[in-house]
Amino acid sequence: MTQPIFLIGPRGCGKTTVGLELARLCQSQFVDTDHWLQTHAGKSIAEIVEQEGWDSFRARETATLEAVTATSGIIATGGGIILSAYNRQFMREKGIVIYLSAPVPVLVERLEASPEEGQRPTLTGKPISEEVSAVLAERDALYREAAHHVVDASLTPAQVVQHIVRVLDLACAS
Repeated sequence: MTQPIFLIGPRGCGKTTVGLELARLCQSQFVDTDHWLQTHAGKSIAEIVEQEGWDSFRARETATLEAVTATSGIIATGGGIILSAYNRQFMREKGIVIYLSAPVPVLVERLEASPEEGQRPTLTGKPISEEVSAVLAERDALYREAAHHVVDASLTPAQVVQHIVRVLDLACAS
C-alpha cells in the first residue's frame, strides 16, 4: 500500500473494527484518529469539548489527521471529521477514502449494544435513535462528497473488509 486508506462514517459504522482487521490482513499500520487525539491530549473527547469547546476539538482533530497521515496505512477517522471542507479535501488528495455507510437502525443497534460512555458527548441532546438519524441526515452528503468508494457497512466486519480488498484490488493475505 503506497497511500493511506481513510475510513469515514458515523459512529457505529465499524471504522475501528474494520480498520483493525483490514490492517491485520494487509500487514499495514492502523491508527484511530480519536484514540490518537485522546492519547496525545491526555484527556477524553468529552473532556476536551467540555473544557475547550467543539471548535477547539475540531482544530485538534484536523491537526491529528495531518499528523497520522505522514505514515501510510489504515486510518479510522472520527465521525465528524468530514464537517471541515479542508479535511475532506485533504483526505481525498492524500489517500483513498472509504465511506462505511449503514442505515440508521443498524447504527442505533450497534451503539446501544456497546455504548462508549464518556468517549464523546451527545451532539444533539436527543435520544440515540433521534440523534443518529439527525446527524446522518446532516452528514451523509459530506461523507459521500469525501469518499472515493462507498461500502455497505451493515454487513459483517469480515464481509466489509473483503469488499474493500476487492474494490481497491489490494494484495492482502486472505
